[in-house]
Amino acid sequence: MPPGFASLEDTAGQGGLPIALVPAASVEATLDGLSPRAARWARAHGFAGKLGQTLCLPGPEGDPARVLVGWGDAAARRRGRFHLAAALGKLPAGVYALNPGLDPADAAAEALGWLLESYRYDRYKKRAPAGARLLPPQGVDAAAVEHQAKAVWLTRDLINTPACDMGPAALEAALCALGARFGADTRVVSGSRLEDGFPMIHAVGQAAIQAPRLLELVWGTADAPKVTLVGKGVCFDTGGLDLKPAAAMGLMKKDMGGAANVMGLAQMIMAAALPVRLRVLVPAVENAVSAASFRPGDVLRARNGLTVEVNNTDAEGRLVLADALALASEEAPALILSMATLTGAARVALGPELPAMFTDDEALADEITAAGGSARDPVWRLPLWPGYETLIEPDIADLDNAPPGGMAGAITAALFLKRFVDETPFVHFDIYGWTPKAKPGRPLGGEAQAIRALMAMLEARFGA
Repeated sequence: MPPGFASLEDTAGQGGLPIALVPAASVEATLDGLSPRAARWARAHGFAGKLGQTLCLPGPEGDPARVLVGWGDAAARRRGRFHLAAALGKLPAGVYALNPGLDPADAAAEALGWLLESYRYDRYKKRAPAGARLLPPQGVDAAAVEHQAKAVWLTRDLINTPACDMGPAALEAALCALGARFGADTRVVSGSRLEDGFPMIHAVGQAAIQAPRLLELVWGTADAPKVTLVGKGVCFDTGGLDLKPAAAMGLMKKDMGGAANVMGLAQMIMAAALPVRLRVLVPAVENAVSAASFRPGDVLRARNGLTVEVNNTDAEGRLVLADALALASEEAPALILSMATLTGAARVALGPELPAMFTDDEALADEITAAGGSARDPVWRLPLWPGYETLIEPDIADLDNAPPGGMAGAITAALFLKRFVDETPFVHFDIYGWTPKAKPGRPLGGEAQAIRALMAMLEARFGA
């Protein structure tokens, strides 16, 4: 696990090397406050306060004595997140301290970004850990920030692990290990036992070597408000008989990103001892090709009795989620949240770093959007447009898993899922779960999306 915050013990009680965040408009005033020697050094190295620009100022003996990090202007900062994290890879090993005076929300966000930047995925290749460590900034809840970072690290680890080592059985083991750490109950329904109760999970996963399964984790007191998380756990997606081309299959180890994200969120909830009755449901399957594959044109009957015509076996995620959502609804929880790497349409609309959010609950949508802004974990709401309901209603069955034409694909997928949820408040997130190009605090690879926003919303709704 990557390192968390440094402690004063790491500095022999002397404190860390100070880091000053310098807005572009304040560069001259900042330099005028330095010693003449340090000011000359900064000017000679062209320090202009550009966002992320990093400069170590030497002390009398030549050792680093202070760090200046460019803070740009407000417009530049709004175009990104975790700007301090850009400095981490440019600093020598040691312990650092952020100068006081930063807004507490900004300080917490930058401290989190520093921890997220320290992440290394080293299961198959040794990678040097980040040598620069940060003392918890003043006024920041260090434990809460570390809980968030550890949840993101867990999510990234799960997504980054290839399907050879993260199939349905390994995903089950990961959920059970998570439950064991927090004293949660875990249950598994697998293989042919799925046919009675979870027929669509069984149909999608029956062609794979590893049996399909429904994973369940339950934590918290029975009389607390019930919050249910449902995550798509397609550990690899070939597309089934509607086989994907090689270019589209290359990243399909991340098709269990919904499961990874709800597990990260569950870890945050349990670590914070949030007073809820938490339930996590993960349909874990591999969409493989064999003689047992389900076929285009098949009609499947879901857990809630609805029939579904399969017009594309590559639209399997909504099938396995449907059975899990139907189970979630039977308990009538206070809230159901689903997360899935579900549609390319959402990525075309919003790109890789802005998850699509679907809900009919206006107040809940506003709460999550606001929480995402404050947590530096943005989401964007798309409509559950009722005018498209007829697109998912074929002649032969109640529902169509892949309407022809391809228009409004993210919306029709969300409308499909909503058919399996009763009157319970429901929010669905269509995520990408991957950072295609490294940015501060977000290395290339698997990524947590929307879970910090959701945690902030849940704390506001259900916190003690």
